[in-house]
Amino acid sequence: MDYHQLAADIKQWGRDLGFQKVGITDVDLSTEQQHLERWLAAGMHGDMEWMARHAELRTRPDQLHPGAVRAISVRMNYLPAEAGFAKTLKNPRLGYISRYALGRDYHKLMRKRLKQLGDKIQAACAELDFRPFVDSAPIMEKPLAIKAGLGWRGKHTLVLDEAHGSWFFLGELLVNLPLPMDSPVAEKCGSCSACMTICPTQAIVEPYVLDARRCISYLTIELKQSIPEEFRPLIGNRIYGCDDCQLICPWNRYAHLTDEADFSPRQHLHAPELLQLWAWDEDTFLRQTEGSPIRRIGHECWQRNIAVALGNAPADAAIIDALQQRRDSASAMVQEHIDWALARQQAGLGKVEKQVLRLVRAVEKGMPRDA
Repeated sequence: MDYHQLAADIKQWGRDLGFQKVGITDVDLSTEQQHLERWLAAGMHGDMEWMARHAELRTRPDQLHPGAVRAISVRMNYLPAEAGFAKTLKNPRLGYISRYALGRDYHKLMRKRLKQLGDKIQAACAELDFRPFVDSAPIMEKPLAIKAGLGWRGKHTLVLDEAHGSWFFLGELLVNLPLPMDSPVAEKCGSCSACMTICPTQAIVEPYVLDARRCISYLTIELKQSIPEEFRPLIGNRIYGCDDCQLICPWNRYAHLTDEADFSPRQHLHAPELLQLWAWDEDTFLRQTEGSPIRRIGHECWQRNIAVALGNAPADAAIIDALQQRRDSASAMVQEHIDWALARQQAGLGKVEKQVLRLVRAVEKGMPRDA
């Protein structure tokens, strides 16, 4: 078998299937083990106990798929046209959803394409044994992608490519073929620390180290309990995930838009009014998020997140009324966040009323309106 030719064919087949880049590496991740152990020991994984439960397995892909000697790592762009970052983030009455979650859940789409890639390889090499992964098992996809030359680790811990930025998904095929390997690319973040500075909650505690307990993506997606009060004002109107560290990254000036129709934003999730989302009951939530990664957080956490965003919105009697109407039927956890939001809204409305009263009195006394 000419494995060099087969590797070249695999990369072309991958591009034909919609992957923007395909790389090949071995499955040795032993150098990642110490870093992972330190991170877990510091408790930076928060409530994601499943990361600690399978910690040893994460650095041993060949135990996930016995006989595997190579990982074929792929990436797929997901940034939609007219992503509308500024429009949504700058309007506190709208809900911001991380751009990766605006369309269809990427897991099924990429896994299907990886299975098709595996079938193509198997048709050319009957001895192939493979297993596809898309964030679906304890596998360290970013270290594998970096070893396979798909990019370098940015200071925000995401994989970066100088020609494509970081707006892409990753996936892998573990295979039993001794294919020629690609080389890692040079790290090019240099002295830039923009991602660390912009993070609303300062979750990037040092270059290449993310404290998930402070990360808005963790707080709004992975955390199933109450959001710590210290972080609620910093979350702003981000109701599912956060993209700030990618938005500020200079390399994302070169990011390519996706041409996958499944990743196009759903209209009701693209710059939605917070009060409209707050009105969804559980049946509506399930119907509107069918086939979306958002569904996995559940309606309770969805309400929790929106309550926080409403608490951060400008004072509005309509928001206070909507929060009060939903309070009695909400769970204890959501009630806690509703009460926090109500206190914020009522305090803000009180300030507005005082400002109006001062203005009225000033006008009555014949003073200038801007006094």
